[in-house]
Amino acid sequence: MTTFVDRVELHVAAGNGGHGVASVMREKFKPLGGPDGGNGGRGGDVILVVDQDVTTLLDYHHHPHRKATNGQPGAGDHRAGKNGQDLVLPVPDGTVVLDRKGNVLADMVGQGTTFIAAQGGRGGLGNAALASARRKAPGFALLGEPGEARDIVLELKTVADVALVGYPSAGKSSLISVLSAAKPKIADYPFTTLVPNLGVVTAGSTVYTIADVPGLIPGASQGKGLGLEFLRHVERCEVLVHVLDTATLESDRDPVSDLDVIEAELAQYGGLDNRPRVVVLNKIDIPDGQDLADMIRPDLEERGYRVFEVSAVARTGLKELSYALADIVAKARAAKPVQEATRIVIRPKAVDDTGFTVTPEGEGFFRVRGEKPERWVRQTDFNNDEAVGYLADRLNRLGVEDELRKVGAHAGDGIAIGPEDNAVVFDWEPMMAAGAEMLGRRGEDHRMEAPRPAVQRRRDREAARDESEQEYEGFQPF
Repeated sequence: MTTFVDRVELHVAAGNGGHGVASVMREKFKPLGGPDGGNGGRGGDVILVVDQDVTTLLDYHHHPHRKATNGQPGAGDHRAGKNGQDLVLPVPDGTVVLDRKGNVLADMVGQGTTFIAAQGGRGGLGNAALASARRKAPGFALLGEPGEARDIVLELKTVADVALVGYPSAGKSSLISVLSAAKPKIADYPFTTLVPNLGVVTAGSTVYTIADVPGLIPGASQGKGLGLEFLRHVERCEVLVHVLDTATLESDRDPVSDLDVIEAELAQYGGLDNRPRVVVLNKIDIPDGQDLADMIRPDLEERGYRVFEVSAVARTGLKELSYALADIVAKARAAKPVQEATRIVIRPKAVDDTGFTVTPEGEGFFRVRGEKPERWVRQTDFNNDEAVGYLADRLNRLGVEDELRKVGAHAGDGIAIGPEDNAVVFDWEPMMAAGAEMLGRRGEDHRMEAPRPAVQRRRDREAARDESEQEYEGFQPF
């Protein structure tokens, strides 16, 4: 049973926002005390967080579906719904988050680094929050917004300063076990190491991490052996160490050809040309191994490699190797640019940015796209006529109807709000315009000339009273 997983597809879903509620206050002697519906709670987010105690993605391999909790709906008496709880998922240091197309969404390096993988939905407003001078007692509330759902891919790239590469059974695991406190599995058969091993080395004042990459063989970059699966673990390393077996028992192999094969695979993988290389001739405690090391060392140095002769079993040559690697790592760290604090850049919206677009799509059909229109549609209860009218008012105030007129839309044309796979389609019925032709002199509006019913009744009563008084004044007694 595998205990190490460094690539997994994860299906995450944030919580839905709670619905707002339409409620009217009812108390003794106050049967209609006004709207008191509370807002719905926010849906929980799905958040990835780097945790140094997590070293594998195994848990997500067994449980790839993760969902945050939903927000609770509001209630009467101005009671807001409870927010959904965020779902925090710990991931190893060095995890890369990608979408299904391979685009990098986040590169998570460093303890505590966070990334919101799925955003929770907003809670809907209750009718108390929707009340205004024009709409004193709304009979509707807004629905909660659905939470974001997406498929992401997590890839683990080991965060190490030094990578040991070489053929199976070249002695990489033995070397890391004597250089650090790591205790990898060691045996004399190929592919003993099935997962990358990580160790911490202290050389003077420099502390660095070292990792061995399992099983590189010819064709590893094309998927043979275990190389393709673990080649990504060398991408973050500052220096590559070729571990060559000087006591190999295979007649068709020699250390120089092994080096050429591994270099060819690294070149095929790409992105590692600028990393410094160090060559380690291992197993010199065997007589034939020392003789072979003496023969090939001049050729390797002529190529420009720094060569170290070591024996992991006899523990010879290890101190010189560890200090040399520490010096290379320290120089690489000093050459890196200083990390500056992230600057917050505020970019105001353009003056002519309406926040939406209207696009003609065929004869008599138009599509509206924009954050606000699409969100408003998702939060509208289309079974409530008043809620639909409120949506129409909002779209009109945003300028959607004016834009539809500009692009040539007419009454009865089909209007779609949202993307093609999830849109609301309806027939457009323009609202009555209230332009300059409706107005008279400044401060006057002939629409207000018609008296209200209560005013008219009062005027009728006053006229009747005046008439009766006049009749009484004209009465002459006998």
